[in-house]
Amino acid sequence: MNRIILLMAGALAAFVPAAPAIAADPPATVQGVRLARLCDRCGVVTQVRTVKRKGDASGVGAVGGAVAGGVIGKKTTDSTLGTAGGAVVGGLLGHEIEKRVKRSTVWETRVTMKDGSRRRFDTEAQPNWKAGTVVELTADDQLRRR
Repeated sequence: MNRIILLMAGALAAFVPAAPAIAADPPATVQGVRLARLCDRCGVVTQVRTVKRKGDASGVGAVGGAVAGGVIGKKTTDSTLGTAGGAVVGGLLGHEIEKRVKRSTVWETRVTMKDGSRRRFDTEAQPNWKAGTVVELTADDQLRRR
């Protein structure tokens, strides 16, 4: 019985055409601005927010942490395995601590471009636009108010 149902379902599937793939059209307006009226390198700001980012570690924290961890491991276990384990754990902690100490705040701007694509731009300084502002992408991939 189950085999008959499977055969019938397969036969029916051969006669039902597959739905054509539909490409998503870009939105007509974003934040009340008509995208069709923008220049080819322009877009509309959809969001501006601050984001805390971890800094880049140079390795100094990992080395310092490994040395400190190795010393602590040696003193607490008095074994080679304890020293090595302490050095590894200390190195990982030192690396993470260095990244947190060097963290910074950046302003993240999200933009919907004329073609409907969405892009993100990060800046060190607070930008002079907000959601709904029309911006243009310069030759060096920076945003400027339009």
